[in-house]
Amino acid sequence: MTAETAAALPSLALVLGVALAAIQAAAAHVACVDAARVGARALARGDPEHAVRAAATDTAPGSADVALSEGGGMAHVTVTAPVALGPLIDLPVEARGSAATPLEEAPAATPAPYPAPHPDPRGGTADPAGPTGAPGGPRLAESG
Repeated sequence: MTAETAAALPSLALVLGVALAAIQAAAAHVACVDAARVGARALARGDPEHAVRAAATDTAPGSADVALSEGGGMAHVTVTAPVALGPLIDLPVEARGSAATPLEEAPAATPAPYPAPHPDPRGGTADPAGPTGAPGGPRLAESG
């Protein structure tokens, strides 16, 4: 091993450590964004707060903090998690992800798509939709 190689090895190890820490921080950020998206979707659907927090926390890294809010017709979720960059790098780094989704309205009671069958004078019920299931639609050819 030459002197130049021996001198370069600590630098190479440092660069590798910093690169791995950056990858770890980026992965934590992506996980926070995913957790915020999951939480915002659940909040927009009208899920209870504890269910929204559970859904976001299940997706978030480690000991993440989940903040929920609604305003302007939007559901907002922010997920924040501390990131450990390795045993040798002791910097307070935090990953944060947020998402907003339009609030969904409760579905209105919709009428049945087809009228209810009415009694058939011959007994049983007659289907007003006919054999195809579509009112006024083409009838199936009778075999026989």
